[in-house]
Amino acid sequence: MKYWKSLTLIMTISLTFVFTAHAQNAEYGLSNTVSNLLKSDRSLSFGGYGQIDYNKPFGNNTLQNGNLDVHRLVLMFGYRFSDKLSLVSEIEVEHVQEIYIEQAFLNYSFAHYLQVRAGLMLVPMGIINEYHEPTNYHGVERPLIDTYIVPTTWREIGIGFTGTIPEMALRYQAYLMNGFSSYNGTAQLSGKNGLRKGRQKGAESIMLKPVLAFRSEYYGILGLNLGLSAYTGQTQSSLYKSLNRDDETAITRADSSVVSIKMLGVDIRYQRKALEIRGQFYHTWIGNALEYNLFTASSGVNNDLGSTMVGYYAEVAYNIFYRAKFTKTKLVPFVRYSVYNTQASVAEGFIENEDYQKEVITGGIDWTIVTGVVVKADVQLIKPKSSEGYSQAFDAGIAIWF
Repeated sequence: MKYWKSLTLIMTISLTFVFTAHAQNAEYGLSNTVSNLLKSDRSLSFGGYGQIDYNKPFGNNTLQNGNLDVHRLVLMFGYRFSDKLSLVSEIEVEHVQEIYIEQAFLNYSFAHYLQVRAGLMLVPMGIINEYHEPTNYHGVERPLIDTYIVPTTWREIGIGFTGTIPEMALRYQAYLMNGFSSYNGTAQLSGKNGLRKGRQKGAESIMLKPVLAFRSEYYGILGLNLGLSAYTGQTQSSLYKSLNRDDETAITRADSSVVSIKMLGVDIRYQRKALEIRGQFYHTWIGNALEYNLFTASSGVNNDLGSTMVGYYAEVAYNIFYRAKFTKTKLVPFVRYSVYNTQASVAEGFIENEDYQKEVITGGIDWTIVTGVVVKADVQLIKPKSSEGYSQAFDAGIAIWF
């Protein structure tokens, strides 16, 4: 209940500012690399993004090294086979040496309100998973709820529909996809990491039953975007391989290695002149957590996957160069307050680990030199419920998008 009260407060504060704006049937204005590639008139299109980070913990009367990292460099290629059919692909290199295919799908457009997509796609959940280019969010690192509650970058193989309905100022997506892997010889899900290690990422993915992922966005009020995301289905397990339907013992064992997941996300973005407001709320329900934790016990210690996970944040930013005549750059200080808990509730007989509930305060400044190049710096304070004080870290970085 306390999390729903927090959501209500975030939405109320945001909407107080938002509804001073007037309604309009504006074109959907938010973009990412995928949308830019699909809008291109060229047969072959090219784009990309990247970030270089510096992270240094400080305080607590200790000396600690800072970390420098080419966090990611992503190259995207789009090819238009015809006016209707396009290919979108994304190749990502993380930490210099890890190479991934992040997206690879075909898009067939019947009309702007109905398109079919099939392949490796982003799961449409929340803001950051789709708009994860580093110039699209404030701060050096992505909000932590988009690491531990929604495991960005979250992509799986699937097929479905997307489109924009200008008359209703509405954009929608609906896909059938493979789900998380919860077991492949060991547990993939836990209280510490949430669902993150269960991502299959399109690499020899397994699937018994598909999951459903849905998102809608309303943009009919000037400067405002409201999003609603939903995800439902069962995780996947390697124990279902060549399983005899008459072997009840084996089926019961396999059933204990999976959980059901229902995830709901609500987000708001408002940008008008120099002011920008963002808020997100996620709530995840996990079924069969008790049986899963007992089945995936290691060295006699039960697993600790929670029965529910919750995360939310509110963020305010302001471009102090908005009215400046001496420069066209943007200088945007921001502050973000976040809370997330991968054990918002636990199965009967288990005890919540207070280390998994964290409060995060992030404050910093972003300097957009030109469109597509941002220099960032921030300070992040993190406090687990089990701790009396905050851990502290300074972050700085360069973000590009083209």
